[in-house]
Amino acid sequence: MIITRTPFRVPLGGGGTDLPAYSSRHGGFVLGAAIDKYMYITLSRRPIDDRLWISYSKVEVVDAIGQIHHELVREALQLVGIARGIEIHSISEVVGGTGMGSSACFTVGLLNALHALSRKPATVKDLAEEAYHIEVERLGHPSGKQDQYLVAHGGLTCLHIDVNGQVRVEPLLLSTQTLEALQERLLMFYTGIERASAQILSDQSAGASRGDGEVVEQMHEIKRIGLASKEALERGEVDRFGALLDEHWQAKRRISARMSNGWIDECYTEARRLGVTGGKIIGAGGGGFFLFYCPGDKQPLRERLTQMGLREMPFRFDFSGTQVVANFS
Repeated sequence: MIITRTPFRVPLGGGGTDLPAYSSRHGGFVLGAAIDKYMYITLSRRPIDDRLWISYSKVEVVDAIGQIHHELVREALQLVGIARGIEIHSISEVVGGTGMGSSACFTVGLLNALHALSRKPATVKDLAEEAYHIEVERLGHPSGKQDQYLVAHGGLTCLHIDVNGQVRVEPLLLSTQTLEALQERLLMFYTGIERASAQILSDQSAGASRGDGEVVEQMHEIKRIGLASKEALERGEVDRFGALLDEHWQAKRRISARMSNGWIDECYTEARRLGVTGGKIIGAGGGGFFLFYCPGDKQPLRERLTQMGLREMPFRFDFSGTQVVANFS
């Protein structure tokens, strides 16, 4: 039996500029962090049973890879070359469709387990690139490379994506004092809205592909804000980062009407009234989790957002990335 643990991720700046429609023309930059909420993949061989057993929100028992409905499992097994006699279980600490990178967590964690089972360990770069290959190049999902790289590497990480799709990974260099201040001032709340990110990302990609001036200009602005966020944090200017979060959210909202809605805007207005200097919906937008930067007293914020129907998800940063946490093969 093999068990892998892969962290979910939170984009902190530059999100969306990793989409190929933009990065292939202008280059992309994403600043993000892995957090201590995880996807677990359990993998085991079935030595006297050639069938494939897959358990997630559904259970599949099939005779051949081509019969598997879960497309990420099907493609990962084909890529690694394992065709029979295996059982796969997944357990997630965060519900899917909430902007936290669940598809990438699942794919990276599964690939990590499959490589360990094959006794051909892969580097974190290999895992990220293979997961991207499966999700985007084989399955056609509208996605950039931030999710796969951030969950594979862990930590607080900067991704520089060149026009050829090559990714340079740079750790964010923070003092212990800055890291602690950032951790203490960031709060995350679940809106209760699950949404498919594909349509929002497709709209964003389409606008960048056709050279829509407004979309491209806002993505330039988001990249600038991401780079400024990196600089502010590395200088220890944590409150400046909080203000940049607000600029980021306003730029995202100008890209697509799907990014927000009246209720999300109302929640953000209330949060700002109660001391939040910046925040944004995590991921593509439209629902999922709200990230807030609150430098002052957080109790009034917690009470009011709870009254409005949001649920806080406390978190810490993760610095381990995807890991094989048990290997009994």
